[in-house]
Amino acid sequence: MLAHAGAVDESLSVALLFGALWVGWAGWSRVRGKAFPALPAWAGPALIVAAGALAVSAAVVPRALFPASPPSPNSTAASGPRPASTASLSFAEPAVGQRVSGDEVEVVLELEGGRIVGETSADLAPDTGHVHLVLDGDLVSMTYGLVQVVDLRDVSPGSHTLQAEYVAADHAPFDPRVTAVVRFETEGP
Repeated sequence: MLAHAGAVDESLSVALLFGALWVGWAGWSRVRGKAFPALPAWAGPALIVAAGALAVSAAVVPRALFPASPPSPNSTAASGPRPASTASLSFAEPAVGQRVSGDEVEVVLELEGGRIVGETSADLAPDTGHVHLVLDGDLVSMTYGLVQVVDLRDVSPGSHTLQAEYVAADHAPFDPRVTAVVRFETEGP
C-alpha cells in the first residue's frame, strides 16, 4: 500500500481507509443507539459490513487500478532501453568476513560517479538513482542514502550475503548493473 512520494495509489488507499473509518464509526454508533436515529436498526450492522468492504478495497482497488510497481532487484525486465552508468558501488561496512554481534548491522556504502536522488522518476540519467539492499536474496530496503542500519533479529547465526545495487530513479537496474556484494558472519545470542 505504501508507495514512494505519495503516489496516486497511496492516496486512494488512504482515502478508502478514512472512508472505512467514518462508515464504521457511523455503523457502530447506530448499533449502540447513540447516533443516527433516523436510520433503521438494520443499518448499523450493514454500515459495519460496508466499512469492512471499504477497508479491504483500500488494499485491493489501488493495486488493480495502478498495477505498476517497482521491479524486484533481481528483475531484468524494464520498458525501453536502460541507461548505462559508469558509477561504482562498494561496501565500506560491514567488511568481508566481519563477525557481527547484536540485533543490527550498520551498512556503509561508497558510491563513485553517481548521485543519490530522493524521489522516483521516469526521467532517467546514468548518474542519478538510489540503492536497493538485499540480504540473503530478500529485499530489505530501497534507500536514498549510503548509510543505514539493517535489522538482524530474524537472521540466524552464520554466514550471510548483503548485495547492494545502484539503480536508476525508476527502480530498474542500469545496463550493465551496478552492484556490490559482501559476505559477513553473525553470532548467536
